[in-house]
Amino acid sequence: MADIYLIPCVLAEDASQTIPNYIIDAVKKCNVIFAENERTARRFLKMMDKTIVIEAYEWFAIHKAEEEELRNFTQKIKEEKTIAIISEAGCPGVADPGQILIAAAHKLNCIIKPLVGPSSILLALMASGMNGQQFEFVGYLPIDNTDRIKRLKELELSSQKNNSTKIFIETPYRNNQLVESILKTCDGKTLLCIAVNLTAKNESIKTMQVSEWKIKKPELIKLPAIFLLYAGNLY
Repeated sequence: MADIYLIPCVLAEDASQTIPNYIIDAVKKCNVIFAENERTARRFLKMMDKTIVIEAYEWFAIHKAEEEELRNFTQKIKEEKTIAIISEAGCPGVADPGQILIAAAHKLNCIIKPLVGPSSILLALMASGMNGQQFEFVGYLPIDNTDRIKRLKELELSSQKNNSTKIFIETPYRNNQLVESILKTCDGKTLLCIAVNLTAKNESIKTMQVSEWKIKKPELIKLPAIFLLYAGNLY
């Protein structure tokens, strides 16, 4: 029976302290690594422990876990290899293509070992001051402006109706367009949290009403950010 270790990765390259020591111990038990981005994963492991022999592992790319990747993964499980799954940033299986491999591992009765590490979704929610009892991560919003505005209105209404926090992300080079859509679409009293460069030395997390953000509009081009919207009643 194969063991599958879910290896969290740093959110920021200068934040190695966010990775517990036992993560590297787990990696050293593995024979095979499935990584969303092999180059980034190799650099991450070398940063964490220079004694790790990168070439000692069999490496496979996850991407969106196409059929070939699933076949490779299944074969290594049948060979009873000990496998690490490493996300591009944060935790495997959470807003990450690794979930498809994990689902396959369950079907083959593998032992799944999720390990502790930084999740931008949870860190942003923790720091937002918004409802942490009821929340929903909705991933990326539509690229088309009309569709994005429609989706924002749906999320705001759902947040108000269900008293829930809505969490979403965007490709860094489109952050500013997303903010513009939020500020033009949402009610002035709706809360918006923007968490930027989480765990990095220049980390910034701020929750304000939409009306306040209009006065102090952020510049987020090419910065990793996560957005939280709340139109419910905190009290």
